[in-house]
Amino acid sequence: MLRPKVPAMPQPTGHITPPARVVEPTAVIQQSPQHFAPAPADSPAPVPARPAVQLTPGSAIALVGTGAAVVLVVGAVLVSLLLAVAVTAASVAVCALVIRSLVASDNRRR
Repeated sequence: MLRPKVPAMPQPTGHITPPARVVEPTAVIQQSPQHFAPAPADSPAPVPARPAVQLTPGSAIALVGTGAAVVLVVGAVLVSLLLAVAVTAASVAVCALVIRSLVASDNRRR
């Protein structure tokens, strides 16, 4: 009643060839080497008059202060995470002791 029907594969009728592709040749144009010659050595690259980044004493102090603040914030976050893990471990240990005590006292009563 509920038998699957396997489709019958039709037999090939003959040799089938793929459609022919037309490939047109392309022309290769070589350029003369004059276009690729390096720039003459007469004109050196312009040298900037002043450096790109200037550190004044005020900006150096601000940079050090910002770095110290980042170190303090990251340290506080890491210490708080460590403290959270320690508190969790202590509470799990206390719960384990209480459960062990309850199970042991229940076994003594019987």
